[in-house]
Amino acid sequence: MRKLALLLSVMASPALAAGLDVEVAGEGANGTFHIELFDDVAPQHAARLTELAEKGEYDGVVFHRVIDGFMAQTGDVQFGREGHDMRMAGTGGSDLPDLAAEFSEKDFARGVVGMARSQSPDSANSQFFIMFAPAPHLNGAYTAVGEVTSGMEVVDAIKRGTGPNGAVVGKPDMMVKVTPTE
Repeated sequence: MRKLALLLSVMASPALAAGLDVEVAGEGANGTFHIELFDDVAPQHAARLTELAEKGEYDGVVFHRVIDGFMAQTGDVQFGREGHDMRMAGTGGSDLPDLAAEFSEKDFARGVVGMARSQSPDSANSQFFIMFAPAPHLNGAYTAVGEVTSGMEVVDAIKRGTGPNGAVVGKPDMMVKVTPTE
C-alpha cells in the first residue's frame, strides 16, 4: 500500500521540464514565446539549446529563413547576427560538435520545434525551426526538440521571407534574449 501511495504522489506531481523563453523584436513580431523542451525525447538536443541559451549565444540571432504556411528558422549563432552578411545566415552553427539524430514518434504539428540540419541526419548543431502548420513529411526525419506552449501569436507574426527558400529580405526579426527556464 505504501508503494502505491508513493507511486500515485509521484504521478500527481508536476514534471519539471526545461524550457526557453524567447523574446523577439522586429518589423513583424514583438513579444515573448515559451518553448517547452522535449528533454525526455531528445535529451542531447534539449541540452544543446539550453547550453547555448545559458551562454547568451542566441541573443541577437535573426530568423533568417521564414516560409509562410511552413516554418520559421533561426539559431545560426555563427553567421545569423544583425550586421553580418545575411547571405551566410543559415550556413553556420556553434563551435560545439554536431549532434547525432534523436528521431522520435513526435509529429511535426503546429508549434513544434525541430532541429535544422544538412543532408546528414547527424548534423544538427545550433539552428532550429518552429512550425506554422503541420508538416508530416518531417516526421521521423528530423529531431523534434520541443514545442511552443505560449505566445504562438508572436511566432505567427515573425517577418516572412520571400522565394522558395524563404530568405528574409531587409531587416529580419531577431531573438533579442533567450532565457532558460525550469
